[in-house]
Amino acid sequence: MRAQPNPAFVRPATERTRPDLQGTFGMTASTHWLATATAQSVLERGGNAFDAAAAGAFVLHVVEPHLNGPGGDLTAVFATADDPTPVVLVGQGPAPAGATPEHFRAEGLDLVPGAGALAAAVPGAVDAWLLLLRDHGTWELADVLAPAIGYARDGHPVSAGVVRTIGAVADLFRDHWPTSAERWLTGGAPPVTGDVVRNEALASVFDRLVAAGADTDGSGADGGRASRIDAARREWAEGFVATTIDAFVRRPHRHSSGTDHAGVLRAGDLAAFRATTEPATTAEFRGHTIAKTGPWGQGPAMLQTLRMLEPLDDGQLDPSTELGAHTVVEALKLAMADREAFYGDGTVPLDVLLADATVAERRALIGDTASAEFRPGHMPGLDPVLPPLRTSYDVAGAAGVGEPTVPGARAAASSPDDDTAAEVPVEDRGEPFVAPDGDTRGDTCHIDVVDRWGNMVSATPSGGWLQSSPTIPELGFCLGTRLQMTWLEDGTASTLRPGERPRTTLTPTLVLRDGVPVMALGSPGGDQQDQWQLLFLLRWIVGGYTPQQAIDAPALHTTSFPGSFWPRTWEPAGVVVEDRLGDAVIAGLEARGHVVTRAGDWSLGRLSCVTRDPETGVLGAAANSRGAQGYAAGR
Repeated sequence: MRAQPNPAFVRPATERTRPDLQGTFGMTASTHWLATATAQSVLERGGNAFDAAAAGAFVLHVVEPHLNGPGGDLTAVFATADDPTPVVLVGQGPAPAGATPEHFRAEGLDLVPGAGALAAAVPGAVDAWLLLLRDHGTWELADVLAPAIGYARDGHPVSAGVVRTIGAVADLFRDHWPTSAERWLTGGAPPVTGDVVRNEALASVFDRLVAAGADTDGSGADGGRASRIDAARREWAEGFVATTIDAFVRRPHRHSSGTDHAGVLRAGDLAAFRATTEPATTAEFRGHTIAKTGPWGQGPAMLQTLRMLEPLDDGQLDPSTELGAHTVVEALKLAMADREAFYGDGTVPLDVLLADATVAERRALIGDTASAEFRPGHMPGLDPVLPPLRTSYDVAGAAGVGEPTVPGARAAASSPDDDTAAEVPVEDRGEPFVAPDGDTRGDTCHIDVVDRWGNMVSATPSGGWLQSSPTIPELGFCLGTRLQMTWLEDGTASTLRPGERPRTTLTPTLVLRDGVPVMALGSPGGDQQDQWQLLFLLRWIVGGYTPQQAIDAPALHTTSFPGSFWPRTWEPAGVVVEDRLGDAVIAGLEARGHVVTRAGDWSLGRLSCVTRDPETGVLGAAANSRGAQGYAAGR
């Protein structure tokens, strides 16, 4: 698996910010050093990759509360040492029974808000981790949860990203969400980076899950580890967590629409949900099998893109060149248009979308200039209802019109001396963009683990971030807003339907070679997750970059499709680039008609990965340096 540099690809000016880690014992990479250290410590004490990933993920609930929480969701792709077949862990909960388009319209809404409990799907993350732990882990739940309980009860130094997020929504907390103000503001002010913060309520929730699995002599209902974990799952879904959520969300509170609404999530919705597993969706690319979620996630859009790009000359696949960046972006636009037209929790014609004939037809639409059109494909016998295309959005009663801007991000100027370019929306700059109303884009965290036996997992927990809805004081966390990824218009592939999963952006990846897993990878970033992972795979598989080089290389993404996050707008022909892509490449993209936004030198993407060479047993790991928070560890 040693990288073989491809002369058709531009070699990175910065080889790597960190070393590519290698060893034979175990490797972990995540978006926060405490989660990485926790997961690695589990491997060191004899746990397997699934024990380690679960322990690290529960720590992420505590230390990255602006990116995920127990009230959120989870998607993972994994394979075991005994069976290399990739499997998807489904921790995406469905829409509650009361979440109907008619209810939202009766509330005066034509979009699902981006903040507020009315947008909450059934929380799925906790049950999904418990299912993975029960079926494939080896540790007791008490041991897996101990690090998270410790960081919640005894405290941990709060990161700069958490502080920035709290600061962005401090007025919302003070004016409308008093329970969040009590949880996150000290003396009415946000914490300072490095302050030790605690969450006793969350620690108590985890304690009660552990206690649910123990009888009077501590051996569990039938003395079995699996039964103890199942008891914790029942306690989560049917016990105090469910009843507390039910009671709290009935109180109206401010949403990102600028209006007040009560939530519709009920205890019965939680009781009816259990996480599941299902076969991964796969496609072949240059001798590798890429494993993703089904089309209830956005993962197959990356498979479509890879299929379009596979037969092209290597020089057309290098994102560091004008031709390569243009080609990749145009292919992505087509795949993401198909995502909007066809993807959802119902019947999706993936066999047709990934078929040779369809892929060839879509590939032929990639021209020499940038398309500013929304161009989904045409499936035989299927006439999809397309979502509305919004380039701005009037929010009655809310400050401002249109999509919020990210300070410092500017449309590419016509000349280096032109300082008149206006600020424009940018989806993700390494940390989430958070508007004062709680609307968030670029959320999420990620963790990858591989152990010495060959177990491998890539997981992307998300949702339930502290700014998504008011904190439930008895629980120490809030609910997610995944329903914002559904439409209220009738007949679309992702129309809001009670009991169905919203089409999620969560999209971890497993890569296999000759039927054996060789890499787990993923990234935060909403709609950008698969776009940034695509750049990584092109550079690693085709360009011969090492994993760390591929992570560090300049990133870009397109915004020329309806966003998954409220207010669901798009930028025709929009491309966001890191300045390190180079003035000549950026100018070339503009000459082709791309509307380019410069996002800074080190701003886009927070990928991480772990690797395994089946022939030698050598393991590897790499993590993103952007944001100074993600780390890899191993030996």
